[in-house]
Amino acid sequence: MISFLGECVQNFISAVKYTLKGNVTFKSVISQAASIGFDSLGICLLIVLIASSVIALQVSKQFLLSGADDYIGGFLGIALIREIAPGFAALAMGARAGTAITAQIANMKVTSQVEAMEVLGVDSIGYYFAPRIIAGAFGCLFVVILAELCGVLGGMVVSYYSIDLHPNRYMNSVWLMFNTKDIYISLLKGFIFGGIISTVCATVGYQTEGGAKNVGDSTTRAAILCTVYLLVADLLIGFLFYTSNYQT
Repeated sequence: MISFLGECVQNFISAVKYTLKGNVTFKSVISQAASIGFDSLGICLLIVLIASSVIALQVSKQFLLSGADDYIGGFLGIALIREIAPGFAALAMGARAGTAITAQIANMKVTSQVEAMEVLGVDSIGYYFAPRIIAGAFGCLFVVILAELCGVLGGMVVSYYSIDLHPNRYMNSVWLMFNTKDIYISLLKGFIFGGIISTVCATVGYQTEGGAKNVGDSTTRAAILCTVYLLVADLLIGFLFYTSNYQT
């Protein structure tokens, strides 16, 4: 794990250097953004919508019985913005787009296409990694924004039909309880998570050797590693930005 993490960092630095030299074209980034972000949008929104609806369904009646139904929207909004939307959207994107990145690069590696690029004097790591990392970071960020909106609206609909909570009361609770700091942190999470997905999955694909069977094995390994690193990054970001509040 430590060795793989070091290789991921090295590949990320190489991709940054490749980008700063102006070798990344806008067309390549847009193409990867469509593949990584747009193609994953549907499943990400669906998962966040279902998760928010389930939480709203579970807590709405309990809040109503305790006389705290005015706080349902705020509670769900905080949970969505801080954790559910960025976390679930990133995990879904890793399963959908991350494995696709691994399969693409692994297939090019086992068919010697990567070696052919290196023979032509092209920086293969920068060429394959940089557009995917940029597209993954910004793509995940925008997906998180849409997932948060979708989750809040989903919770509002469920609260209305389960306990007849008026949408105005729900949205007022959301606006009163959420903090702009939570928005910034969730966007930062989306940006970092997208970069992690692209870097980890591309590195696993670049390490692939052998034949078609190894491509499948690499795809499975990428899904597992991507999930682990996303959860660890989520823990570190939460520890960095939220523990200081309790100490002061």
